[in-house]
Amino acid sequence: METMFFPDSRTDEAGIIERAGKFLNEGAYVLDVGAESTRPGAESISASEEAGRLIPALRALWREFPDALISVDTYKAEIARLARDEGADIINDISGFGFDSDMAGTIARLNMPYILSHIKGTPKDMAESVPYDDILGEMNAYFFGKIDELLQAGMNRDNIIIDPGLGFGKNSGDNFAVLRDIESLSVFGRPLMIGHSRKRFTGKSLAGTLAVSALMAGRVSLLRVHDVGENAQALRGAEGINGV
Repeated sequence: METMFFPDSRTDEAGIIERAGKFLNEGAYVLDVGAESTRPGAESISASEEAGRLIPALRALWREFPDALISVDTYKAEIARLARDEGADIINDISGFGFDSDMAGTIARLNMPYILSHIKGTPKDMAESVPYDDILGEMNAYFFGKIDELLQAGMNRDNIIIDPGLGFGKNSGDNFAVLRDIESLSVFGRPLMIGHSRKRFTGKSLAGTLAVSALMAGRVSLLRVHDVGENAQALRGAEGINGV
């Protein structure tokens, strides 16, 4: 299963519809819409600015593709509530509800699928994060704690999806270590998603992205990518070879 990341919600409505339609036709199962950059070094924006970018895009997508699953990439509880009201199906929070203290309770009340990500630092400073002594051990402890907090807040465990947060406070070696032992995260019994597309450790290239996608075929449930058609082809080839 692959997802699509739609980064530029500030484009015109016709452009939004055209790109989303293209990605769905190429095999995307989910449209992942983001209105705030979370690249390394990115500055945060206000909830009002994020909503102003996001809501018109959601309305256009809902109108044109009512059967499509839509994920909203946000770490703000207020935006999660607005997104649900506008037809979003999934909340994708890169912060693991660490940037907004209201997010855990909000997502539990909304009773919708939630992508719980691992991150060290913030987008502004995560490139300077302290190295890991044991990245997989730290990551497992992080997810055990976060999942417990969500359950304590009233979250339905079946709504949780785990994302190791490749590139979010991790160097290339860290990212490769996570990918080599991605099955270690299956201990939580929840679907896994990875977001590796065009990231630095892949050389920011399509070739590097496709290599990771092919190697992850059958090992994770969701791939968050930009180049949907090419990744779908890579997955079909890998799954054919592996008999997945």
